[in-house]
Amino acid sequence: MESDSNGKQVVLITGCSSGGIGHALAREFASRGCLVVATARSLSSMPDLADDSSFFLQQLDVTSDDSVRHALSAVMEKFGRIDIVVNNAGVPCIGPLAEVPLSAVQQTFDTNVFGSMRLIQAVVPHMASRKKGKIVNVGSVTGLAPIPWGGAYTASKSALHAITDVLRLELRPFGINVINLVPGAVSSNIGNSSLSSYNRMPEWKLYKEFTAAIQARAVYSQGPKSTPATEFAKQTVDAVLKKNPPAWLTIGHQSMVMAIMYYVPILVRDFLIRKRFKC
Repeated sequence: MESDSNGKQVVLITGCSSGGIGHALAREFASRGCLVVATARSLSSMPDLADDSSFFLQQLDVTSDDSVRHALSAVMEKFGRIDIVVNNAGVPCIGPLAEVPLSAVQQTFDTNVFGSMRLIQAVVPHMASRKKGKIVNVGSVTGLAPIPWGGAYTASKSALHAITDVLRLELRPFGINVINLVPGAVSSNIGNSSLSSYNRMPEWKLYKEFTAAIQARAVYSQGPKSTPATEFAKQTVDAVLKKNPPAWLTIGHQSMVMAIMYYVPILVRDFLIRKRFKC
């Protein structure tokens, strides 16, 4: 085992491709003196991190048991421990639930839900043996007030919220903190990813007249008022590195609005959402 961590916190982050919030989080953790294990499905998606000694790059596909095991083995071999895990890897899925191919829904859940669970189950025994650790799961404010045309993605993030709430209680006896990170509208490459995903969808039949509204949903979070990823990362890392981090952390444009919408009567909420998303 190569032990060069020198007491610095070892942070493993999934989904660190350039332009995403995982990439911004990786840079912010590194700026605080952490040793960051930046992972992505392809190492070529993180070119700017390759020559920085603050980062240990690993190829990691969260949908693969073998990939998760290989990456964790490499981290343990190099640092001997993992202090913080950030489950950020995720994929979008845009389209009306009645017509979205089930294969696309399954892929969304396999990455956003089962991918997070796969890494959690792999790392928890190590953290439990040390009686310390932090797990950060990246959800979404859409889980607070689901909006049309992104139902599969929202359902996956809602499932992750529930998993996070349960894990917070179940892992407490082992000294592991579990944090539900719920981003609002944050500037990232998710808009491009959403459009790319949308373009692979079949032509809508029942919802053909809603095509423009559905396509607009793909880039809805990437408006001019979206919170910069660097600002989002700074606030997130401030909270996560606290001795007693918050259980729930909502950051980003419209996060307060969505939190309020959660408590608005359903008839009123449906009216407001229908008007905004043209359905």
